[in-house]
Amino acid sequence: MQTNLAQKIAEKHAIVGIIGLGYVGLPLAKAFIEGGFRILGFDVDQGKIHQLEAGQSYIGHLKSEWISTCTGNGSLRVTADMARLDEPDAILICVPTPLTPSRDPDLSYVESTAHEIAKRLRPGQLVVLESTTYPGTTRDVMLPILAASGLKCGTDFFLAYSPEREDPGNPDFSAGRIPKVIGGYDSASAKLAEELYRHAVSEVVPVSSCEVAEACKVLENTYRAVNIALVNELKKVFDRLGIDVWEVINAAKTKPFGFQAFYPGPGLGGHCIPIDPFYLSWVARKYDVPTRFIELAGEVNASMPDYVVERVALALNDARKPVNGSKICILGIAYKRDVDDPRESPSFRIMELLAARGAKISYSDPHVPMLPRMRHHRTPEMASSKLSNEFLGEQDCVLIVTDHRAFDYSFIASNSQLIVDTRNALGNLDSTKALVVKA
Repeated sequence: MQTNLAQKIAEKHAIVGIIGLGYVGLPLAKAFIEGGFRILGFDVDQGKIHQLEAGQSYIGHLKSEWISTCTGNGSLRVTADMARLDEPDAILICVPTPLTPSRDPDLSYVESTAHEIAKRLRPGQLVVLESTTYPGTTRDVMLPILAASGLKCGTDFFLAYSPEREDPGNPDFSAGRIPKVIGGYDSASAKLAEELYRHAVSEVVPVSSCEVAEACKVLENTYRAVNIALVNELKKVFDRLGIDVWEVINAAKTKPFGFQAFYPGPGLGGHCIPIDPFYLSWVARKYDVPTRFIELAGEVNASMPDYVVERVALALNDARKPVNGSKICILGIAYKRDVDDPRESPSFRIMELLAARGAKISYSDPHVPMLPRMRHHRTPEMASSKLSNEFLGEQDCVLIVTDHRAFDYSFIASNSQLIVDTRNALGNLDSTKALVVKA
């Protein structure tokens, strides 16, 4: 089985199946297509399937022209029919791994996907989990489900873990240009996975086990979460001292060694940094190991929307206005600059907090034309507002949450009354008509 699959991979005759055609799965499909493979994509969202079959992209940095070309020439086929999971030679799993309300790992998508694969698993298939999770998931959760098919891992089928590394909106780091860490359940699985990914990515980084690869991913994002929490906390301290934290960071990063710049913000967003550290702390608790540092960082970052709302309230108070009844426009709904991805964006929590105080909320985001429905938030039906001089002049406060480059900050600053800036987006402007408060 190993030899036959290795030959298919070497000759690029292997069909690559990707389960989950979202912000991870679809760019991954692009990398493999550019590497010369045919893709069979799976998604339970029939709406996504219809859009892709019509040649339309729902991800900003992937163009519809590319989708149309690939579906037209057959290099990208898509389906919601999980009965076709026996067709691919390699199955890459890119499904969500969110948290439960109690901040425990929610592996329901991984488990249900594994059960679907197990129903159709055939000899000679390679299964790779890419979804972020805690060390031990591939071996302890995925393997028993797949092995229930009666096939033996390492002989009949092969299993590996390779954490996704997407940086949406960054043209310098598309899926194919980011080194790929790969850990196999056994040596045969590792070798096959390495050979497959070598055709699609710039560099393969083999590690000794699935657990090492899983731990690598949570380390990467825990590192960022902890350091962002540090500068978020320092922002509060320096604000009380009358010191601009952004100027401090810019000065500190001139040191050519021993310092890496991280920046404060209104809270964490995206599908990784707000979630992954809790996967690590959860598995640590199972082994009676405290993770106070990680959990404290999570608390600091989670508190930032409340801090931002307090800063808005104080700024309005200084203007002799209450939050209740004030018109507040939130600039930026996406979780980071220049992307259309709203997952875990702090904008939603900020919006809820301000609405609870009686504010009249609107938003503007050129990448998110309609306010999307979110799993953990009640979002009203609302469209992005056009930033005209009349509209800006009517707002009691403009709150910059996501600093998209598409915003004309000079125009915004010249036509607004009050701006609360959580991203230092106005830091380089020489003068503004509006009162600007950093938060």
